[in-house]
Amino acid sequence: MSCIRPALGAAAAAAFVGLAIAGSGVAAAATDVTGQKYSDAQSALSSAGLKPVVQTVVGDQKSWPDCVVTRAQNRTVQPPANTTGSATKEMLVTLNCEAGIATATTPGNSAASPEGKAAVAAAAASSSSSSG
Repeated sequence: MSCIRPALGAAAAAAFVGLAIAGSGVAAAATDVTGQKYSDAQSALSSAGLKPVVQTVVGDQKSWPDCVVTRAQNRTVQPPANTTGSATKEMLVTLNCEAGIATATTPGNSAASPEGKAAVAAAAASSSSSSG
């Protein structure tokens, strides 16, 4: 009989962990703003009931609304002790505000980096569509 109890406890614990992971995955997917412009990410996060908070900024070549979100992390801020306030749900974001591609006079991504290759491709697509 003692062998059954640990097995049941382990099964229950595994089921609980599975549910916790599945539930957090759905919430994370709904607010995944990585790769979006900050202006778009702000709208999406606000619609999801989260307060966007800029945690880190890399570069200074673009204004914040045009920067790209490179990381996002949920955070819940508890109200001060002995108050009737409620917790605040926030999303900490890291912004990349570098120019698309580095030039001789402007810092930015290397043309050999994934970001730089994407910027080169976008610039080529934009110039070919505007010339036609």
